Amino acid sequence: MFAFVWFILWAYAILVSSSSTDQDNNNNNNNNGFYWQAQNIFILAGQSNMSGRGGVINETWDGVVPIQCQPDSSILRLSARLTWVEAQDPLHQDIDLNKTCGVGPGMAFAKSILNKDPNLGIIGLVPCAVGGTRLSEWGRGSVLYNQLLRRAEAAVQGGGGGRIRAMLWYQGESDTVTKEEAELYKLRLKRFFTHIRDDLHLPALPIIQVALASGEGPNINIETVREAQLGLELPNVKCIDAKGLGLEADNLHLTTSAQVQLGQMFADAFLQSSSILHNIQSSAAPSSLQNFVFHSFFRWVLFG
Repeated sequence: MFAFVWFILWAYAILVSSSSTDQDNNNNNNNNGFYWQAQNIFILAGQSNMSGRGGVINETWDGVVPIQCQPDSSILRLSARLTWVEAQDPLHQDIDLNKTCGVGPGMAFAKSILNKDPNLGIIGLVPCAVGGTRLSEWGRGSVLYNQLLRRAEAAVQGGGGGRIRAMLWYQGESDTVTKEEAELYKLRLKRFFTHIRDDLHLPALPIIQVALASGEGPNINIETVREAQLGLELPNVKCIDAKGLGLEADNLHLTTSAQVQLGQMFADAFLQSSSILHNIQSSAAPSSLQNFVFHSFFRWVLFG
């Protein structure tokens, strides 16, 4: 009888160990053999100031990464190959192709959030920005739009419990070139945000957008786009104002220090708009076989 008790305990231990090993093997699915699954996913989209041109002068990046943007094992980036890798600037180097990328707001945003809420869990950044793009190029069904959807969907796959927490959007400089584009901006932006939410099946997705610091066109068009951004009224859409942040010598792109400031502004806006900020912890329920062995053993102990 005593031997039978030990046999039951041994069988249950084997089942639990096997289940745990299988789950670990399923999770360890990246190229390096480590389990990396982002719990809190943020889409980074727009054009060059989201992609990052901080420290880029004459098509050359100076390579300076400020302390607020240093790599952190709790911050991942979805690569162009749709795999999670440790994030580091330039975040968009394999997304915003044929351009020289530098420091953007993404790393400063993620590190600022973790500094204020260390228990948040692993952050996954999904770079999607492409420099020089007009809002009309982001319309539903376009190459950029479909790429954003594909990358966002890939980010939440894998069964790790990750979810998209927000989209960060910084775009509009190219829409200041003509009066027509500037005047159509508000309508197009509202439509774009609505379509993204619909197609991601996230009707309440928080979106944090930026009011322009600069533009490629005349000031009157820049102000038209800024008014559209600041005046957009949609639920769960917040606007932070980049006006006054430092610009590179081209008077178009934010400097490295300005990108750090912008990232922290993004973080503050997100934290203020989030009612609950915590880790999503999931624990697998015991399998039916584990339950059978476990309960059979205790029925035998109690009732013989």
